[in-house]
Amino acid sequence: MRGILSTDEYQLTMAQLYLRAGLADRRVRFEHFFRTNPDYGTHQAGYCVAAGIGDLARWVRTTRTTPADVEALRGHRGRTGARLFDDAFLEWFAEVDLCALDVHAVPEGRVVHPNTPMSVVEGPLAAAQLLETPLLNALNFPTLIATKASRVAEAARDRPVLEFGMRRAAGAGADAASRAALVGGAASTSNAAVGYAAGIAPSGTHAHSMVQLFLALGEGERDAFAAYADAYPDDCLLLVDTIDTLGSGVPNAIATFEDLRRRGHQPVGIRLDSGDLAHLAVRSARMLDDAGFGDTTIVLSSSLDELAIWQIVTQVASEAPRAGLDADAVVGRLVFGVGSRLATSHGAPSLDGVYKLVAVDEEGAWAPAIKRSDTPEKVLNPGAKGLWRVYDAGGTATADVLTTAEEHLAPGTELHLHHHGRSDLTRTVAADGWSEAEPLLEPIVVGGEVVVDGGQDALDDVAAARARRRADVERLDPGVRRLVNPHVYHVSITDDLAELKAGLLRTL
Repeated sequence: MRGILSTDEYQLTMAQLYLRAGLADRRVRFEHFFRTNPDYGTHQAGYCVAAGIGDLARWVRTTRTTPADVEALRGHRGRTGARLFDDAFLEWFAEVDLCALDVHAVPEGRVVHPNTPMSVVEGPLAAAQLLETPLLNALNFPTLIATKASRVAEAARDRPVLEFGMRRAAGAGADAASRAALVGGAASTSNAAVGYAAGIAPSGTHAHSMVQLFLALGEGERDAFAAYADAYPDDCLLLVDTIDTLGSGVPNAIATFEDLRRRGHQPVGIRLDSGDLAHLAVRSARMLDDAGFGDTTIVLSSSLDELAIWQIVTQVASEAPRAGLDADAVVGRLVFGVGSRLATSHGAPSLDGVYKLVAVDEEGAWAPAIKRSDTPEKVLNPGAKGLWRVYDAGGTATADVLTTAEEHLAPGTELHLHHHGRSDLTRTVAADGWSEAEPLLEPIVVGGEVVVDGGQDALDDVAAARARRRADVERLDPGVRRLVNPHVYHVSITDDLAELKAGLLRTL
């Protein structure tokens, strides 16, 4: 993320309006949430994975207005040629302190659902308004990619997923995409900077160009493989589809592996990057097994996403027995390289995250704010709120529940819940129908300091975020995890919040 002017122009004009109206320092509460899960066209997400809060916390704590920022606004002219921003606002803007904003959020890596606050900002109105665009930019895209990665990891059935979409990602967003992919379940990334920063060794093989080079110099594929094996005898994974996968690539790889074995080294495996990947994986596995290399890895790549991986695994399960192979054993040696379709969230390139005012301080108490809509599901749930995850008697997440700030959900009581957006839909959860209620929002930045145990390092900890994702996904109902037409996860509000909402709507 960049400086304080990396925001939408209307954030600046609204901040000036609030200053002129004497409201700039009025304490407010904004909530960030997304309205719908990603829909990829032929398949849909049933949940999302939160990501990006570490970068946002760093930005809030370290971003300051520069003299160049002030001069840029001083030179801004309106339609008549008059200055758009006056001296009073520029004086305020030069000293605005984003550290006056407190940020609460659902921790990175946790599963999140539509219409529930992923993050909450409290503080002076004008500063909170300036944060809207940077916050959405910092959190929406990483959440989108972490969600896609989680789905890919699910489709891979616990086999490793390698992310290598940097070359086709959106500019500087490539680093955010690679990191979010790791949070979402990718085992490694080809992005060296991100991998090293996360404490995960980056992954890669070699390019087709290496084989092409040796061919152009009058040598052959076997010579190219031998050169690579000499350079990396204990990390030799060969790309075998430059010429003819089964007729040339795999036989030459086997010959190279035999040389390595004679020298006391264990080859890693091969990579398939074109053609019918499932069929080629089975045929290659048969050839490698027959040559005594049944313990080598087969990496598959080329336009993979969760649906393509699911289809490959299904096809392997059907074809492997016909080749005299154990299907589970073949799947068990697969690794999936996923590139542009992960780094761009192919099919759903944006998350519809929004940042809405929900409460304003009135003499030390929160006065709820609401927004009406012709679409009932888009009517804002007002006021300062709590967010709780309710688990059923078996420990499966059954609902995310929005409460008023004063409410506390305690097991052993009956829950009467309302649909988050439709007043005509309610349900009751019996006292013995739920076993646990977990608050999801945690303080992240308070008074300009990271208040999470471990500080900023803890917010940047990819391994911890990955562990949170695994734990949350395991507690989801299988129908919610489904890759196509997933079950709709319950997002509900309590009686008290429903009554508050209805009462406010009656006053509009």
